[in-house]
Amino acid sequence: MKRFNIVKLRLALFVIAGAAVFQSCTNIDIFEKNLVIPKYEWKQGVVAKGDFIISDTNTAYNIYLVLRHTDAYKYNNIWLNIGLQPPGDSMSTQKVNLVLGDDANGWEGTGMNDIWEVRKLLNGAPRRFKQGGKYSFTISQIMRDNPLQHVMSAGLRIEKQKH
Repeated sequence: MKRFNIVKLRLALFVIAGAAVFQSCTNIDIFEKNLVIPKYEWKQGVVAKGDFIISDTNTAYNIYLVLRHTDAYKYNNIWLNIGLQPPGDSMSTQKVNLVLGDDANGWEGTGMNDIWEVRKLLNGAPRRFKQGGKYSFTISQIMRDNPLQHVMSAGLRIEKQKH
């Protein structure tokens, strides 16, 4: 009887290990990079930035801005400069007014205790990148407050559109 349980245990471990190896070989199709804001005080000179590689130009991507803030953040929105630089080209930036909530419904996104995370789709609809290669992005706050209090992190998330 004991021998039978050991065989079942070994078989279960083999199946789990095989699934883990198979899972590690699949492509995740998601990029996310966030800048943690020291002391939750986002100074105007502090820029969230990063690079990502696009190798599949036939697939459409969703581009999200990811922002974490505390419940003590005193505005319902945040103004940002968001820049994107394609391979071999110059950085183009645009001002974005990101709505984070309203007085009637509270904060948008997901919250736990006094921490809120919001993901906002920036491109409206899935977008195809025209060329493959390394892209760079920047995100900076352009609010009147300097530093802007109670912002924990800011970043970009890019994921392949699911069919």
